[in-house]
Amino acid sequence: MTASSKKTEKYGGFEQGPIRPPSEADSLLIRITRNCPWNRCTFCPVYKGEPFSLRPADHVILDIDAVSRHVQSLIRMSDPAGRISQTDMNTCLGRLSVTERPAFAAAANWFTASMQSIFLQDANSLIIKPEDLIRILRHLTTCFPWVRRITSYARSHTIAKISDDFLNAFRMAGLNRIHIGLESGSDEVLKRVKKGVDKKTHILAGRKVKNAGIELSEYVMPGLGGKPLSRIHALETADALNQINPDFIRLRTLAIPDHVELYEEYALGRFEKLTDVETAEELLLFLETLDGVTSAVKSDHILNLFQEIEGKLPEDKDRIIGVVRQFLGMSPRWRMLYQVGRRLGLFFRLSDMSNSQQMDRVDEICRQNGITPDNVDDMIFDLMKRFI
Repeated sequence: MTASSKKTEKYGGFEQGPIRPPSEADSLLIRITRNCPWNRCTFCPVYKGEPFSLRPADHVILDIDAVSRHVQSLIRMSDPAGRISQTDMNTCLGRLSVTERPAFAAAANWFTASMQSIFLQDANSLIIKPEDLIRILRHLTTCFPWVRRITSYARSHTIAKISDDFLNAFRMAGLNRIHIGLESGSDEVLKRVKKGVDKKTHILAGRKVKNAGIELSEYVMPGLGGKPLSRIHALETADALNQINPDFIRLRTLAIPDHVELYEEYALGRFEKLTDVETAEELLLFLETLDGVTSAVKSDHILNLFQEIEGKLPEDKDRIIGVVRQFLGMSPRWRMLYQVGRRLGLFFRLSDMSNSQQMDRVDEICRQNGITPDNVDDMIFDLMKRFI
């Protein structure tokens, strides 16, 4: 979108983008940009084929105002315990035009989630003019002064170009957490998956965010290097994070849906995907190599084999590592049963295998579907594609 077209763009009503981090499930979603300005990562299925554009700041302000009006209406309708009858909700909804309803729906969903956090969409909100972002942040904090957290995705490449003064101004205006897709600290891996950034820039950007006093959440993708680059992926990623010391390290195990560029590489035999056991071995090496960081490790996604790999470093490091070692020490059949049970949502931690009823159920599923230790990863591969 050109500068002239942005000036003439008509306001089309409240907008929301397609995704947000799992940790922002209860957040109000405010769309500042549409899609991704880079959009070339070979592993990412989101935004492909969709053009990137900046929403005019005036339109974002109108979105915020619309939600604010509906929030105030919901507060007036609620009883002292914060509850609203379905009759009152339906009556309110019936008075709204079709164009007003998306903002009301966003307000209602946020109202039921306690209205504590806001997430700025889409993939890289910090790419807009700093003055516009500060204006939007200030308007959010004016309309919703009780909010505890305002967060956004951002690319390291973008943050590296933002002055420290502006990053400090973002924090002062209300931005207090940034999510960055680090994915890998290996330049070889980053180049292969067309991430558009190198390790040095990742480290620079991460340090800039931390120095500005903004919480930093870095995403790591186990398995992204495939078999040949597994070791360097683990070691270099841990080294980058050791130098950044983010507030959060979030794990997102690689999945390869059919419609991403990396799947073509996989189908042609040019990308060797790790098995669950190999991914666990890589994860163990990564965790063992983390040193001197005080990050909180989060495994908050169904793609991850180990949901219980969560804790604060360094005090929980031995416990977290122990989970992976325990899995790797199991017999092939028990590892298979845990893999299947975890992917089907029957197991959430290794200790769940002590439930004989659940174990019998998983065992029966494996028998009915002919799943064995030799073919379990093929079944897991298909399941993980559905989670994307």
